[in-house]
Amino acid sequence: MNKQLISDAQSHKGLVRKLNEDACLDMADSGVWLVADGMGGHAAGDIASQLVVDTLRMAVQRAAEPSVQLLTNALQQANAELYRYSEQHLSGNTAGSTVVVLLIDKWHYHFMWAGDSRGYILRNGVLRQLTRDHSQVNDMVDEGLLSSDEAETHELANVITRAVGVDNEVTVDVVSGVWQSGDLFLLCSDGLNKELSDAEISQYLTHTNLAEANRALLHSCLVAGARDNVTSVLVRVENASAEVSEKDKTIPLNLRK
Repeated sequence: MNKQLISDAQSHKGLVRKLNEDACLDMADSGVWLVADGMGGHAAGDIASQLVVDTLRMAVQRAAEPSVQLLTNALQQANAELYRYSEQHLSGNTAGSTVVVLLIDKWHYHFMWAGDSRGYILRNGVLRQLTRDHSQVNDMVDEGLLSSDEAETHELANVITRAVGVDNEVTVDVVSGVWQSGDLFLLCSDGLNKELSDAEISQYLTHTNLAEANRALLHSCLVAGARDNVTSVLVRVENASAEVSEKDKTIPLNLRK
């Protein structure tokens, strides 16, 4: 059965920050998407996120076919380059970036990530976060010291425990599954999920037009104050016969399930 990948990507500096330190990548023809969030309290966050995007883009362009191993290796390469950049140019300061990557291949989806940029799946009307934030408050939740609700507003909510470029090595987590026609995937920086709850996000994702759904997410973040940069990428897998808006970006993959 022929499939289509429909995607829409957007990034906005928000209403408080002077610079947009987020970056995103939409390579629908290769089945690869990425969101990177340059670390706000560090030097050269915008350089860090763009370096991550550029490194993965070049790796995908050079490869016959992208894979989890290829993308993980590219993230390790970006980590090494950022680490060297900080040592040589930033006088002891650190340029770092969180990252979440989505790969959709013939049968499976794969999320790879480091930090608190998130990956979600909406399936049969139910939104689930598939990534796990690498953050201090999330560790405290796992240890039973905080509830999930308390973690969202905790004073340490912005402290992450893993990112690209911070240490000489980075561990990239991976979660995979079999995709189904109709699945909708969301990649986002924390500027989105810190303004909107998962329930609010889920409501907007029911819109049949992917681009309109993404704009509605951004608009709601701006209405809520958009205290951070906001980046979101939506990806939907559909039957080739499904009607697609001209505003949506459609790439036929000739996949069979």
